[in-house]
Amino acid sequence: MKQPAPQVTTAPLTFRQLISSTRRGARLARLLSVDQLHSWGAPQELIERAEIVVAELAANAAIHGSLPGRSFRLTLTFHASPGLLRIDVTDSRGDRWPLVRPASAVSDASLDTSGRGLSLVAAIADRWDTLPFPPSGKTVRAELQAP
Repeated sequence: MKQPAPQVTTAPLTFRQLISSTRRGARLARLLSVDQLHSWGAPQELIERAEIVVAELAANAAIHGSLPGRSFRLTLTFHASPGLLRIDVTDSRGDRWPLVRPASAVSDASLDTSGRGLSLVAAIADRWDTLPFPPSGKTVRAELQAP
């Protein structure tokens, strides 16, 4: 009797860190992400895209999603076999959900110095979404697929 070959699946690699809700904390989130993805052997193209997404999501968490004395949480989950990276940034402001401006509004706002971050995330990530994080926070999740 012929038996099917066992399916070898590897558990996803996970990194989770609480980071202070400051501009310096947002920078640290980006640097930690790049370092962690390198240590996992992620493809360089995926690391470069993830660096931009983490920078934008962490900056938004620090600037728009923070409450005094509360940190934000960065979680990276990497499934090496399919090359899928999930980035979760959780902050304490569940009452403030992110909005993406339409592309026409972004291009018309040539003098604005902010407001383009989530448009950039939408362009780079394969998928992104915002989920409630009870009791009072939210998680912005982006997924990137390696080529």
